[in-house]
Amino acid sequence: MIRRYHMLDVFTAQAGGGNPLAVVENAEGLSSNEMLAIANKFGVSETVFLLPPDNPMHNAKLRIFTPTVEVPFAGHPTIGTAILLASQRYGAIEHPQNVIVALEEKTGTVRVGVKLRPEGLAFAEFDTPNLPEQGGAPPDLEALSMVLGLTKAELGFENHVPSVYRAGLEFVMVPVHGLSAMARIEVTKAAWRDVLGDGLDSLFVYCRETLNSGCHFHARVFAPLLGIDEDPATGSAAAAFAGAIDRFDDPREGTHRYFIEQGIEMGRASQISLELVIEHSRLHAVRIGGNAIVSEQGELTV
Repeated sequence: MIRRYHMLDVFTAQAGGGNPLAVVENAEGLSSNEMLAIANKFGVSETVFLLPPDNPMHNAKLRIFTPTVEVPFAGHPTIGTAILLASQRYGAIEHPQNVIVALEEKTGTVRVGVKLRPEGLAFAEFDTPNLPEQGGAPPDLEALSMVLGLTKAELGFENHVPSVYRAGLEFVMVPVHGLSAMARIEVTKAAWRDVLGDGLDSLFVYCRETLNSGCHFHARVFAPLLGIDEDPATGSAAAAFAGAIDRFDDPREGTHRYFIEQGIEMGRASQISLELVIEHSRLHAVRIGGNAIVSEQGELTV
């Protein structure tokens, strides 16, 4: 059977930037093993398989695979797929068009607001289906420094210390002093297994110093045991990071928007919009947003 696929660059407005995403249409009849094999062949951080929705009022059901495992939710597949489906629905437009796309993911239904523009640039934003929750104790500084190839003195800044948060997927949040330390990080699977073991899948490493004046944090994400040595833009990590921002920066009542730069060390500069809504001194909502562009289209015979 011939199935169309699309490649997108997500969390960027520039071709060749952001996080690559593969989206396979008409995935009915594919087994989980076949989907995993296709995702492995594409070799990008995540591949989306589109299925008919359970609710006919929704746009599609998504199954999301890394090269090694299926995941219940991920940010850049949600952003990229919503922009793709909205663009297919409306085609070339003469005036700005705002669209709501409802995607059924294993974590729940995610409603995405898409802004289409005549010049072709699209932006999507969604409320995360889960607010960030604090996980267990993070690895100690000695272990983290060994995995990252940094000194213990380079970990942490201000009142930020390592922590664990999840908003669907769990990440160890590792603050470091600045861009110099970020640039020297080297992670290997062997060191990861020797020091952290197989129980911790993902590290979100961040600092306050940025290259772009409009950004608030610089980040790198590593998940080698999931087949992702480094990820150029990670919406699910940004969603979890909202918990660390709420804890350490204690934002006041109201809406706060942050921009996170990522992927720069990989040559795939990305920018993620992260919005926190604080009501009655508690984190009430988290929103993830970003641009995406279609870079390639083709067909699979499976």
